[in-house]
Amino acid sequence: MTALISFKGFKDQYFFNKYKFEISSILKGDKIRMFSSGFLHVDKNHLILNLFTLYIFSGQVIVQVGSLNYLIIYIISLYVGNYFTLQFHNKEPFYSAVGASGAVTGIVYSSIILFPEMKLIMLFLPIPLPAYVFGICYLLYSIYGMNKNLGNIGHTAHFGGAIAGLLVTILIKPQIIDENLWVIILMMFPLLFFIINSKKRIF
Repeated sequence: MTALISFKGFKDQYFFNKYKFEISSILKGDKIRMFSSGFLHVDKNHLILNLFTLYIFSGQVIVQVGSLNYLIIYIISLYVGNYFTLQFHNKEPFYSAVGASGAVTGIVYSSIILFPEMKLIMLFLPIPLPAYVFGICYLLYSIYGMNKNLGNIGHTAHFGGAIAGLLVTILIKPQIIDENLWVIILMMFPLLFFIINSKKRIF
């Protein structure tokens, strides 16, 4: 579905503009963009990167929580990622974005909290790290990216989607708290850091 809608957007600029995430349009009541933007992408490389990442992490999440709960995590992460972006950039009416990154990051972090000891590699640090360490580092990087407006990347959607993926997975499978309490505490530190230090009111 994401691929089909994205290819439609590649060929139809009116369609793309009508359904992309855009602060001014959403604040005027065009709420469908909170979801529809997650099915659009800038180009084929953007689409392939997101869907490949989703493919890598989806299987183990589905095995642990089931297909329906997997979809719930995906959709809530998509919405929360965009909601977080809306709140963070609400004074920037021309801010716009597309991509499934918030939803995909939610699935990645669902996988991390389910399997915190699996090994992951950051592109700029090609050393295998425990997944929870990778998760903490990437959340901190996202905070830095948000505050510095770093690159043409949706850091806010990544951050919001990641937190949503973590929390929804814990709600769906609360035994994780007993199994990985210390990991959950560590992974909440970036969120606490953001809340304490952010000059923008998100929550």
